[in-house]
Amino acid sequence: MFTEIICNKPGASGPSGLITFEQNISSICTSNGEIKSRAIVKYSAAPPPASYALLQEKTDLKLPPANWLRENPQLGSAGTTILGTSSKSKPFSSFGIAYDFIDCIGDDVDVVSDSENIKKLMKIPYSKSHVSMAVHRVGRTLLLDELDIQELFMRSSQTGDWTWLKEFYQRLIDQKWQRKKKSKEHWYQKAILSKFLYYSINGGGAAEPAPDNRDECEQENEKDEFSSSWPTTFTSTSSDVEESDALNSSSEIDSFALGQVTSVLKEQNLPTLFNEGENSQGLRNDFVRNIMWTFEDIHMLVGSNMPIFGGGRYPAVSLRLRDNNKPINILTGIDYWLDNLMCNVPELVMCFHVNGIVQKYEMIKTEDIPHLENSTFSTRVVKDIAQNVLSFLKSNCTKEGHTYWLFKASGSDIVKLYDLTTLCEEEEEKCQNPFTLPVAVLLYKVASNLMLTARQNRKHYGTVRTLLLNCVKLLDQERHPQIIASAHYMLSELFQLDEPPEDGGESLRAGGSEDSYSDEDREEEDLSEDSDDSGSYTNCPSPQDDSKAVAVIRSVGELSVPEKYKSTHLIRPSCAFPVSQDKEERCRHVLSYVLKGLKAVDGSIKKESDLPAADPNTPIPLKYEDRSATGACAAEKGISLLLERAGPLQADQKHPTRSGMIPGSWQHCMKMQLFLKASKAYYVLSDAATNLSKYGRALRYIKLSLQCYDAYCSVSGTLHPQVLQFHSQCLSLCGDIQLMLAQNTSNRAAYLEEYSYQTKEDQEILHSLHRESSCQAFNMATDLAMDPECQLFVSSKCYEAAYELLASDALKDHTSDQLAQVLKRLGNIRNEMGVYYMNQAAAMQTEKEVKKSVSVAEQEMWKKSFAFFEKGMKDFEAIEDSTNTALLLCNTGRLMRICAQAHCAFTADQSRAEFSPEEALYYNKAIDYYLRAMKSLACRESHPAVWDSVNWELSTTYFTLATLLQDYAPLSRKAQEQIEREVTEAMMKSLKYCDLQTESARQPLYQYRAATIHHRLASMYHSCFRNQVGDEHLRKQHRSLAELHYSKAVSLFLSLKDAPCELLRTLLEWVAFAEFTMASQSSSTAKVKSLTGALEIMTDTRYAFQLIHKELLEEQTEPPATSLTSGLNLQEVMKLTGIFEPSFSFLLLQLIKLMTTMKRKPSKKDEELLKTYKNVYSKLLRAEKSTPLISRVQLYMELLQQLAPQTGSDNTD
Repeated sequence: MFTEIICNKPGASGPSGLITFEQNISSICTSNGEIKSRAIVKYSAAPPPASYALLQEKTDLKLPPANWLRENPQLGSAGTTILGTSSKSKPFSSFGIAYDFIDCIGDDVDVVSDSENIKKLMKIPYSKSHVSMAVHRVGRTLLLDELDIQELFMRSSQTGDWTWLKEFYQRLIDQKWQRKKKSKEHWYQKAILSKFLYYSINGGGAAEPAPDNRDECEQENEKDEFSSSWPTTFTSTSSDVEESDALNSSSEIDSFALGQVTSVLKEQNLPTLFNEGENSQGLRNDFVRNIMWTFEDIHMLVGSNMPIFGGGRYPAVSLRLRDNNKPINILTGIDYWLDNLMCNVPELVMCFHVNGIVQKYEMIKTEDIPHLENSTFSTRVVKDIAQNVLSFLKSNCTKEGHTYWLFKASGSDIVKLYDLTTLCEEEEEKCQNPFTLPVAVLLYKVASNLMLTARQNRKHYGTVRTLLLNCVKLLDQERHPQIIASAHYMLSELFQLDEPPEDGGESLRAGGSEDSYSDEDREEEDLSEDSDDSGSYTNCPSPQDDSKAVAVIRSVGELSVPEKYKSTHLIRPSCAFPVSQDKEERCRHVLSYVLKGLKAVDGSIKKESDLPAADPNTPIPLKYEDRSATGACAAEKGISLLLERAGPLQADQKHPTRSGMIPGSWQHCMKMQLFLKASKAYYVLSDAATNLSKYGRALRYIKLSLQCYDAYCSVSGTLHPQVLQFHSQCLSLCGDIQLMLAQNTSNRAAYLEEYSYQTKEDQEILHSLHRESSCQAFNMATDLAMDPECQLFVSSKCYEAAYELLASDALKDHTSDQLAQVLKRLGNIRNEMGVYYMNQAAAMQTEKEVKKSVSVAEQEMWKKSFAFFEKGMKDFEAIEDSTNTALLLCNTGRLMRICAQAHCAFTADQSRAEFSPEEALYYNKAIDYYLRAMKSLACRESHPAVWDSVNWELSTTYFTLATLLQDYAPLSRKAQEQIEREVTEAMMKSLKYCDLQTESARQPLYQYRAATIHHRLASMYHSCFRNQVGDEHLRKQHRSLAELHYSKAVSLFLSLKDAPCELLRTLLEWVAFAEFTMASQSSSTAKVKSLTGALEIMTDTRYAFQLIHKELLEEQTEPPATSLTSGLNLQEVMKLTGIFEPSFSFLLLQLIKLMTTMKRKPSKKDEELLKTYKNVYSKLLRAEKSTPLISRVQLYMELLQQLAPQTGSDNTD
């Protein structure tokens, strides 16, 4: 055997604040094979090993040394407890170890126990003595404690607590049970061992007489044998806990860190459940050292009190006292060997005595102990026993929170395992299990510790959930509300509200049912081998066995067979941690745990009599108001509350809350976290409902969220920046919902139904909230109004409150991104409100029966609309959002146009008057806003859709201005020439913004507008040419401009397929212009030329007639209902054909006259043309005037077709 010191940490602090160190020993012992043992001292309260004193031969150990029974750090508790108190390990010793090394529990360690219990299990096949142990499971870890039946039943006789177990024991196991007393020889051997150890640390000093109190000591120990190492049943009333908390402020739960569960995980946040003095009920870790011992593949955390000595060439030895007349037996050998392996002791010093007189010393190496005479044993067999016992226990102790009893009667070979929890539950009278509270606290501590790891590795979530559910199941809510509330809060923290589960939820499936644990790393091992040949215990004992036993080992000899017992099934059922992709389901899980936590807290507050009784089954109404009569004015009154609650609170609370909670108490801290968690869950539900367009449901959830926040504010003295930031998100979402309700007025009935629905869980949470607050602060923001104006107003106020919150000193350095989002929402709602009031003004204008001056109501609408547009633009400019700024400028331009339309003047007979200066003013303002919008965008590439929209509106405004100037010229104020210049300028600017090149949905509209502009300009110049007298140069200019614009207008109309009337009108006007030009000519040749040109223009009408003919045919073939939707204006067609036919006849007649009377001899071509003209003219004259329109159009097409080859114009399809 060799010893190696791995690490030494003299500065680390142990469980009791003493010096701790870690050291390691690897042992290789050869017997029937190789045994691997590795031990790490996790904690030691003993000083470094000191050298021991070799006692002189003939030293009489019956005489007590002078220092006997005095406390000595070298011996620790080993010296004083041998006679001073009961030598038995305390019934909860494993829990004390587990509490101190909570990181190891649940996964890393297989067994936690006193070293004496470990040795007792490994000696089962060799020993006839009884075995009685309590077994508890936490994850993969088993906790083993001695269950002293004699002491337990003595207590039962006094208190009656364990009567049911005593009766069960007597009925099935030992019918003649009676208390067994220790022999005097037993106390004699313990006394001389104690004296030997004190001599050994006393430096071999002469024995000084000491009072002979041996009999007194024996009586005292005999009395302790049945004294209070099992004190009162493990219970504590809520008042006791509260009193303890009030007296010891260091043990109170600190406030939880915001949004974090880490504060729950700190040791000081756990409730003070046990006193640390004499009444600690065995839960303290009183061992001199705690050791992480790996024996083969078994990891054990053991407590040991064995004194270790050193010095010289023996750095660590153990001292043993043996009667020279009695050989060492196999049980003693195994005992010594295991003690040395566990405590890193490579050698054993044996002192032999005869009747208490020292004879000699002998040094034995640890690896030689299995080969001592009369005590030879196989280390491989001991290893097999350990593995078989562990497999047996792990396979059958599967339920967390249950207390199992491993029992073997004296002299028996049968080992039985009972589930005491199940047996206790089967009793008619409910009996208290003293292990319940320590187990529950341990489950809670392990879960708290795992929460830290779970933050980084979510595969632990299932494990944490199982631990907490089992913890809650064990506890009485009236007695332990603090742990129950904290456990439910941690359960709610397991569900991620703001993100979907990672990896499709597969990583979370390490957790399971409420009863048991499994480990992924061990599942293959558990299933790797069949149990057909390797195990003989059974979960269903044969009739001769005890039917109450969970499992039975029929013969302890089987434990020596290698791998006789193997785990044959999954320890955990296939139930997994409930992972859902559905946000609503996750939130409902959270709310259910929050509600249970709130009930636990509320139940622990004593001042319930001060509050009116509330029936949790009675729904609290979520009222709505129809504010259509009062509008936004009613909302103004309640909005101040919204802003007050939005701001950070300043002063800490010093007085009890509404329900009687004391600020700083655990109830106060827990309620704050539960309120905040509920608020977040309802927020996520509201957001999900909004995404599904369920706006009534969304408003109900955000109302509940804000009510939870209101209650949080009522109990919280100060608000953390993260809480304020979350609150701004709630207000922002509330604004979104109110906006969507305002925009979707058609589904109000469905939204009202959604809003009014309430689950029982929501009702109970509301009742808990009302214990602390009236929850009225946000009613104005969350009531379902029926008036869109009110909804828009509330929405804007929510955004304003969110903005003020984010811009406050508390958050201004944390929320730049969120602030930009809220500003964008604020700009958007102000745009919506501006548009709402603008549409209201437009509706007022339309509804006016008599055309009169602008009303005051209209002007108010304009002012409100303009004010909101201005504020919205500032919001978007603050975040440099040029696109939305351009949209608001565009909307403001539209508002100016509505104002211009409202200032339209009318005469006394209600006919349109001249274009007024007010109209011009507002149209020019509109143009300015559109130009600013274009400047904001800078170029089309920045946002093509917005650019095109602004471009179209600008072109439209210029066109409307020009059209009104042209049609209703203000001749009373301006000269004709000035008006013509202004019209031309406006038309050309409108034409400038007609985007004819870009292919888009608006391209045909641009083409039509451009054609209309050219047509109007041509008509204007045509009129100027006709009316102009005197200035020949100006006339020529007007003539050329008229021809240019007619040509462009015709060209654009020809490219369109849905404007035949416009094309026909333009061509007829152009023909009229040509006719007027001919009238002023004197030369026949010039006249013929002009008329021929006019006839060529007339032949272009054939394309327009083709389009008209096509639509007329479609009208004949389609049903009447469909034909009503045709775009063809029949009256306009009739009017134009009435103009076309005389004009066509006039042109043909004049041409025939001029060509016939010409003096020069006509050419052959001229003769053919004349013949064609006469033929066409003849057909035109003979045509029946009463024929249907479609027939006449058909005739015109045929006649124009005859002229087409002659004139050289062929504008067919």
